[in-house]
Amino acid sequence: MKSNANFIEFKVSRREPELIAPSKPTPHEFKPLSDIDDQDGLRFQMPIIQIYRHDSSMQGKDPVKVIREALGKALVFYYPFAGRLREGPNRKLTVECTGEGVLFIEADADFDLQHSGNVLQPPFHFLDEFLYDVPDSDGVINCPLMLIQVTRLKCRGFVFALRFNHTMSDGPGIVQFMTAIGELACGEHSPSVLPVWERQILNARNPPMTTCIHREYDDFTTTIPFPLDDIVHRAFFFGPNEIATLRSYAPPLLRHCTTMEIVTACLWKCRTIAFQPNPSQEMRMIFPNNARNKFSPELIPKGYYGVGFMFSTAVSTAEELVKNSIGYALELIRKAKADMTKEYVQSAADTLVIKGRPCFPVDGTYIISDVRHLGWRDVDFGWGKALYGGPAKAFPVMVSYFVAFENEKDESGFVVPVCLPAQVMERFARELQNLLQAAKPFNGGELGMDSHH
Repeated sequence: MKSNANFIEFKVSRREPELIAPSKPTPHEFKPLSDIDDQDGLRFQMPIIQIYRHDSSMQGKDPVKVIREALGKALVFYYPFAGRLREGPNRKLTVECTGEGVLFIEADADFDLQHSGNVLQPPFHFLDEFLYDVPDSDGVINCPLMLIQVTRLKCRGFVFALRFNHTMSDGPGIVQFMTAIGELACGEHSPSVLPVWERQILNARNPPMTTCIHREYDDFTTTIPFPLDDIVHRAFFFGPNEIATLRSYAPPLLRHCTTMEIVTACLWKCRTIAFQPNPSQEMRMIFPNNARNKFSPELIPKGYYGVGFMFSTAVSTAEELVKNSIGYALELIRKAKADMTKEYVQSAADTLVIKGRPCFPVDGTYIISDVRHLGWRDVDFGWGKALYGGPAKAFPVMVSYFVAFENEKDESGFVVPVCLPAQVMERFARELQNLLQAAKPFNGGELGMDSHH
């Protein structure tokens, strides 16, 4: 197969997919998901890719065998993952803990990490080779909740790729599960963090009532407003220099903003300019706001592996976003982030139930999820830390991730996969490039809608 990046050709041979069940008997029971878990916008399968080098201390050990065995043990603790989702009245999702297991594929590839150049970053053009889409396995209801492929490489490294049903878990939850597999693979008898179900803590009240503003569930179009046959995937790297440059656009009073806030503000503005929308169109910047370790006393217990984030949303007309400085977008994002209180969390669950578990509006929406600090690369199956770990790609048009990454110059930073129609991507890349080159001390004035078209 060919990769679009360096045109590396390699062959993959796979065994037939098998189901890995918990290695000991587990309870057969029905466990409802929370009212945050089963919203429409999370009803999809999310691909993760972890890439590991050869480690001479593991001579003679087979990563496929080690991980397959540890997976069976981990599923004893995380037995709901071995079940299947059922949909009840009002679209309520419940996992039936059947113990059927998760899909597992053993594979070999004549792929050499040493000669792979810059293809080891999203978008992984070769993802389909390392994560085979087993026919009829990628649904939400009555399907395996997870698919794992472990591929041995010619250089004796390996790739661990996983696809999971997002209603069952979020990023922190799935990293917790992968860490458990790693600990059991390394000889521990139980995971250092024991899983906690407790999904009822994020359920709606009875009766449910919306007490906060949730623009992420506005009743707008849920279809993508252009054809998907002209979509381009690109990744943009942000190292210390890029981050410092973008920070220089923050007004003096907001210089203490986080990296996530300033980079998100810049991307939101560049993307809006690139789409050339109607000036009066509302543009939404939605981002997951993790409720773990947020409140005192804590709302979410340690070990909880369900969806533990609410969406926060900043909204502006395209015109305001384009004509104002980046400080304007930055303030909107900071305010949306700060609005998350315990009441906001409760109101989000209530709103989802009242509105029938809706999806977010698609037109004018951009979602950015910052997963840099979740510990993907720290997941260790015995071969040390991952060379790359985290989401494998952006989702068409709407979703980007901030993934911890080191570039070829060994600069630490993060990579942002972006997915847009070809012409929009061209304009987006140009706007971003201009921002990074035209940096100057804050003076309020910046790029406008017509600056370079």
